[in-house]
Amino acid sequence: MKKVPPVPAPVRRPRGRPRSFDREQALDQAMEVFWEKGFEAASLADLTRAMKINAPSLYAAFGDKERLFLEAVERYTSRRGESCDYCHEATAKEAVETLLTYMAEELSSSSHPRGCLMMMAATTTAGASPQLQAALAKLRSLSRAKLKERIARGVAAGELPADTDATALANFYGTIITGMSVMARDGASRKALLATVEAAMRGWPEKAKEKRPARDKVAAD
Repeated sequence: MKKVPPVPAPVRRPRGRPRSFDREQALDQAMEVFWEKGFEAASLADLTRAMKINAPSLYAAFGDKERLFLEAVERYTSRRGESCDYCHEATAKEAVETLLTYMAEELSSSSHPRGCLMMMAATTTAGASPQLQAALAKLRSLSRAKLKERIARGVAAGELPADTDATALANFYGTIITGMSVMARDGASRKALLATVEAAMRGWPEKAKEKRPARDKVAAD
């Protein structure tokens, strides 16, 4: 009697259509749109056109516009942190000056939209959900905390006066960065932003120099 060959098991295919685009590249394109237009002004048509996908693919990959925006902002802050790891400078003053100089050059660069995506996030999400606003506030808080921590280390190391308020100083330089971002959006040059950095660093608290005791005058013979 002939043996009947076993019937091969059916191949299981993944459910749903396979993704036909590069998610990371699409996210980069979305980041550029949000950076240029802000959250509220960036339409779904703007995003899908730049990302080269349709609306169903956007929702399938990223959830919705708010989650796409938050992911773009997180990507932006991560890249900025990798590009400018200012905390490893030898002193707190050098760290802050490195950060400000980097921001002056980054904000005025012609390789991407001018200004800062974090600033755009703060000023264009008034109508967003409380969840998105809370997530963005947390990112801004982490950024300020990092700057404050580096300044506080400088105070502890004796680089600044012992009574220096690290929180106030971090808020001051954070405000300088926000102001430079607005300047850059208005067309300020790299030279103008670097001049702002130089002026801001003149406000750095310096320790009072210790007075040396005067040498005794030698009596004349």
